[in-house]
Amino acid sequence: MGLVELIAQADARGLAASGLACLDRCLPLLDGDDELVRPLWGSLADDSDWGGSLTRARDTLGSAESAQSRESAGSADGEAALLTRRMLETAPDARTADALRPWADACSSASLRVHRLLDPAVDGGPGPDDGPAPDGGPDAGRAGGAADPPPLVAAELRRQTAVLELLAEHGVQGLRRALDISVEGRRVLRAVVSRRARGTVGPGV
Repeated sequence: MGLVELIAQADARGLAASGLACLDRCLPLLDGDDELVRPLWGSLADDSDWGGSLTRARDTLGSAESAQSRESAGSADGEAALLTRRMLETAPDARTADALRPWADACSSASLRVHRLLDPAVDGGPGPDDGPAPDGGPDAGRAGGAADPPPLVAAELRRQTAVLELLAEHGVQGLRRALDISVEGRRVLRAVVSRRARGTVGPGV
């Protein structure tokens, strides 16, 4: 089952976990503390309101608009950072399926775009006038097709799928493993960001 179908069938907790996991894995782009979104995971476990934790995380990181002057929006790293900020900014305070589904879907696409921008095998991908990417672009594989995305994107597709399947099969009991998957993905992306900062490349899945 492809990501599009998994998101369409997920319940509110699965959708929240899916979007949050995408955001969590991309935090290295914002130099965010690894514990910044941990209270949001806790709210999914005990079914408590996450509005206050969302506000604190947003206040800590600032808005995409205020950050745009600090980040090079025209660069792959700058675009990836802005995409990550918008995942947080657009998270709904009301944790209902209707509110969460479009957010989770957008986070899925944004996280794949982030990973494609940073994948050493892609080097940011084509520009807006270069035509479609050979691998189908950042959303390649979301519908479960036969696309062959680059390594970092393929790994992110696997992680997104695993989180949604865990929550669908195990409910709240799947949250711990979903968090572990996100922590693993965050470490991978942090290593990629570090290599890019040093001007080196290497494998990262």
